[in-house]
Amino acid sequence: MTHDHDLVLRPTPAQTEAALSPPPGRNGGDLVVETLAGLGATTVFGLPGQHALGMFDALRRSDLRYVGLRVENNAAFAADAYGRITGEAAPLLLSTGPGALTSLAALQEAAAASAPVLAISSQVPTAGLGGGRHGYLHELPDQAASFRGVVKSVHTARTQSQIPSAIEAAWTSALSAPHGPVWVEIPQDVLLAETAIPVVTGGDAFPEELPPRPELTAVAADLLSKAARPAIIAGGGVVRADASKKLRQLAETLQAPVVTTPGGKGAFPWTHPLSLQSWIEDRHTTDFLEDADVLLVVGSGLGELSSNYHTFKPRGRVVQIEADLGKLESNHPALGIHADARLALQALLETVSEREDPTAPERVRALLAKVAERIASQELTLEQSVLASVRKALPADSPSFWDMTILAYWAWSAFDAKGPNHMHSAQGAGGLGYAFPAALGAAVADPTRPVLAVSGDGGALYSIAELATARQYGLNVTWLIVDDGGYGILREYMTDTFGEATATELTRPDYVALAESFGVPGVRTTPETLEQDLAKHLASPGPSVVLLPAVLRMFAATHLD
Repeated sequence: MTHDHDLVLRPTPAQTEAALSPPPGRNGGDLVVETLAGLGATTVFGLPGQHALGMFDALRRSDLRYVGLRVENNAAFAADAYGRITGEAAPLLLSTGPGALTSLAALQEAAAASAPVLAISSQVPTAGLGGGRHGYLHELPDQAASFRGVVKSVHTARTQSQIPSAIEAAWTSALSAPHGPVWVEIPQDVLLAETAIPVVTGGDAFPEELPPRPELTAVAADLLSKAARPAIIAGGGVVRADASKKLRQLAETLQAPVVTTPGGKGAFPWTHPLSLQSWIEDRHTTDFLEDADVLLVVGSGLGELSSNYHTFKPRGRVVQIEADLGKLESNHPALGIHADARLALQALLETVSEREDPTAPERVRALLAKVAERIASQELTLEQSVLASVRKALPADSPSFWDMTILAYWAWSAFDAKGPNHMHSAQGAGGLGYAFPAALGAAVADPTRPVLAVSGDGGALYSIAELATARQYGLNVTWLIVDDGGYGILREYMTDTFGEATATELTRPDYVALAESFGVPGVRTTPETLEQDLAKHLASPGPSVVLLPAVLRMFAATHLD
């Protein structure tokens, strides 16, 4: 009698012969790239360093495409965007110590945004592990400790035989809900030593599903079906789970208005009769959501940006679907459903009852009219026209990547992403320098569409080196730099708070001349010619820079009232 657990996949004669006679000249680095290829990876990002040379040498003997950036943090941003666009774990190859640590800010953004990044770093030689001060180049007492508070999981391979399993475990972790960055480190001598271990011919890493508990979705469905004024907040978890169609179906079944968070841009159609769009940073919207007797929150932790800076105080029942256990009920008591958004929405669709509410579209229109009236009263025509020009110039199916800059803050609320997974920003961790290197990663993931990056002049200075990367690989990225002479939003914050700004003014280069020195076409534009110039460069193959000298202002905050 044979039981399922007795079944073993037996190698073919050809596989057995190959395993017994592996090709010569391979090292530990080959085990890394072979494992990645076996798991389905096709592209890796990174930056070589002395301790990591075993991995980079092995790339010569593989079919993996290598995309090298000029700064490790930017390489991690590129891997982050590649993961967001493809849904795959993006391998990131780094060296020890300074090289590894330089990636931390980008990995924090990937963690905050649940982007699957598989970072693989070298380590000092095995003899240097354990915290002793041996004086190795790049030595840290405990390199992994620097990453444990940032990434989803940490994996160490101390021998060559551990490499495939460590990478497979990390791959599974990165792609299991909630997605996130993971860290693998391998000592230099393990990577460099010749290996007799057989060629890695396949991978067996299956992300774990996170289904909802049926008793919880049954209660949630009953609450929503009987609600008088249901509403939905859709966060980034809807986009990452590819659950936008299910969200729309549920909203229409319940006749529930939907607002999307900055991370959930595009999760719900912008012009849908039930769409509250993304004006979540607005007191009128906050009031509307507080008035819901049942509020369904899908794929959002209701953090600072998704709760109008924690001024949101729901009066009705909250049902929260969240894959990240750390975010579940962390800000508001709720019927917490720990689950992947797609699986939970499907469960609700199977159990809710259809509601009829002819007043819902009317209430949505009234809310949006109040928001429009508030913005119109502030004389912000320049800002609105600039954002409209960007929207008109950008093809509807093209992704855009936004740095922490005033135009991006406008876009969080007022930009129609035209679809899920089209608009991405650094709003997760809030660091500078994200947009351009992330856009490069997206262009690598899909070279058939032009990609837009939007930065201020302050954030742009973080990423200037990557103009060389864009030129080297001929990536289809148009970089819009809004030059206001410094850190514009900090200037505004400080002036409003203290009466004057300190440390916000910057000496900048001539961005157009600088781009051209890299062989990248550039143009200086105006608000009047922005749409035309942006459209022209987006339609041209390869990288380009569009510089807009302009001082933009934010719309007035409502959370301070």
